[in-house]
Parts: sequence; C-alpha cells; structure tokens
Amino acid sequence: MARLGRPGVDPVLEPQHGVSRDGQALSYNRAPTADLAPWVARLYYTAVKAPADHKLACGLFNDTAMIRIQIAGRWTALTADGPRTMGRATLYFGPQTRRMPVSVEGSFISLGISMRPGACHVMQGPKLADYVDRLVDCETIDQAQPDLPGRFADGLGPEECLQILESFMRIRGERTGWKMPDPVTAQFESLSLSDPGAGIASFAREIGIDQRRLERLVRRDFGMAPKQVLRRARALDMASHLRGVADAEEADELALRYYDQSHLIHEFAEFFGMSPRQFVATPQPILTLALESRQARRLEAIERLAPGAPRPWEIAPNPGLAT
Repeated sequence: MARLGRPGVDPVLEPQHGVSRDGQALSYNRAPTADLAPWVARLYYTAVKAPADHKLACGLFNDTAMIRIQIAGRWTALTADGPRTMGRATLYFGPQTRRMPVSVEGSFISLGISMRPGACHVMQGPKLADYVDRLVDCETIDQAQPDLPGRFADGLGPEECLQILESFMRIRGERTGWKMPDPVTAQFESLSLSDPGAGIASFAREIGIDQRRLERLVRRDFGMAPKQVLRRARALDMASHLRGVADAEEADELALRYYDQSHLIHEFAEFFGMSPRQFVATPQPILTLALESRQARRLEAIERLAPGAPRPWEIAPNPGLAT
C-alpha cells in the first residue's frame, strides 16, 4: 500500500539526533539492558532546537505507561483532566486511548522510560486504569521519587542520560523485590506487536486461559480492554507507516488489517482526530518521534530487526544504539 505522499515536516526544527529518509526528526532510543527487559520497554532521549518564540502544536500517543523527564521547553498538554502547562518536570503518563494534543515553545529536550505492561503493577506503581489519558507529576504518586531532572547536568550525552534512568529503575526494582509481570500479560503484549488482528477468544484458547481471566489481566496491566489494545496497536502501526517510520516491506500486511478505506478513515478519526490524508500532510514531529521509538521496539520484538541494527527508515544509523 502506497503512502499518501511525503509526510509533512516542520522546516524550522533542527533535530540533534538525525532524521529519517523523509526528513522526520529522530530521537536517540534503544532497548533496555537485559536485566531490565522484563519491566522496561524502551528508553529515549530527544533534543530539538527551535527559535525561542516558535510554538509547535502536535500530539502524543503512548501505548504504555511512561516516565518522561522534560529538561527544556515550555510544554502544554490537553489531558483527560483538562489543559496542563509545565516546564522542567518529571511526569508520569498513563497509557492513552487516543492522540493527546501537546504543544511546546522553543527548543526542547525530553527523555524517558516506556514501561512494559504489568511492570507498574509488580513495581507497586499506580493503577493504570486510573491514569488513562492523564499525566501527573511523579512526586504525587511516589513520595520517594528522586529529583531526576536535577541529575541531568549540561554536557551529558544521550547514552549517559539513559544509563542514569536505568540506575533509577534498578533502585525501584530492588525496593519492590524484582517481581516479574504475569507471563500472560507478556504473551498478550507480544500478540499486540506481532498480530493485532488476532481474535481474543482464539488467543485465550491457544494459551490455555479462561477468556474472562485474560480480560481482567489485560485491563489491569494495559489499563483497557483487550480489543481496544489491539485496535490501538493496529492504528499505531499504520500511523508509523504513514509517517515514514516503519518497514516499507510490511505495507501490504498493515493495509490488510483494515476491511477497506472507509474502515481506515473511521479508525484514524477515532484515534488521531483526523483523516489519514490529513495525518500525512500535517507536520507532527513529536508524535512521529514516539511512533519511531515504538516501531523500532516492535521490529526488534518480532525479530525483524536486530537491536542496534540500522532501521529501514534511517538515512544512517544513530551511533551507539547497540546494547
């Protein structure tokens, strides 16, 4: 399936970690170290230069809970609780059911951790269903939260910053006993990345679990119903393709997940608030950064891409991404 033209690009922005073949800004992102892999899905560091008076209106769409540390930029987000404005902060984002409108003024630096489903539960974090489409200061949900922004001194490189985040996660794991997420949750997560068109009932039979128990576990560890998780995964994969940060060889397979063009348009209107054509034409650098990181993780998870290997959409691989 061909994309609907070249994705729109904001020409004012100066990405600090490279661009895709279509000119989309890329972050420095990688898989966690092996000891953290059961709990951490991905780590990222993004730095983009822009004029001080430049206001970028975009969006975010997380399919996992995230801890984001905003180092620079004046941010605004329209959450389920209403608008939220912030500067330098450590924020907890719950998983999202749809695109969250966000904007940022001036240059921005953001880094963070994407949590694997089930990790918040076993690490004694917040109940995901209570934070869907919301964000809060990390201090409000964890009084023992360290001053993370203060640990990122000027001059630290992306990899040094991500290693600080991993050290923070190890402290958290030790504090909560390194309990493993439910294996059923991990299996359903794999399904969402590899075959989000699968049926819930057939999947439950395949892994030998009662469907009601599966639904309870997924609601607890993903914050929403299984069918919604899979619909969202299909939409995020297609969005990555349309923004030019996906494996082009999967294009036909991704298209076949939708009955027809009207089905695709309906799903995009619900998840992104716009048609696929609008989605392609509108510059969306922040959302594309998140999609690219997720898609790299997905291709590694389904073994279409080796960790640290050049990604199909890159002009050249980011240095130091191998783990």
